[in-house]
Amino acid sequence: MNKTLLSLIIIMLVLPLGCGVYSFTGGSTGDAETVQVDFFTNSANLVEPSLSQRFTIALQDRFLRQTNLKLTDTGGDLHFEGEITQYRIIPIAATAEQTAAQNRLTIAVRVRYYNRLNEEDNFEQTFSFYSDYDGNLQLTGSVLDTAYEDIFERITQDIFNAAVAKW
Repeated sequence: MNKTLLSLIIIMLVLPLGCGVYSFTGGSTGDAETVQVDFFTNSANLVEPSLSQRFTIALQDRFLRQTNLKLTDTGGDLHFEGEITQYRIIPIAATAEQTAAQNRLTIAVRVRYYNRLNEEDNFEQTFSFYSDYDGNLQLTGSVLDTAYEDIFERITQDIFNAAVAKW
């Protein structure tokens, strides 16, 4: 057998041993089998009724889509809890008539993460993001849905990266 082929075989046999358990999205869940995402209460000054439920489901979905973890209600190997701390709408651009040309919805979420299998990974951190929308529109219906999708996409990805991708 030539040296190149032998080297390639050795690399192919040894490389997987050092990689651990990784998802295709770059996250390592180690030996974890379950994830628990508690209901995120809304403690913001301005309360949108469906926000807590929609955010909690978005975070659960992120981990179910990007890992092989099973969702559990109690005793999860990886455990997330927290609260929505900010829901703020501010004008970011004005018209000549002194009205808002564009508004910004900002949502912030405080997250406490516990890794039952590796406590060194535990953290408490606030994540936030925003979505801009036309000042002539009301933040209801499809405008609100689109804003939530944009914000939740970014915040849940940032939480995922902090917890399992270590970014």
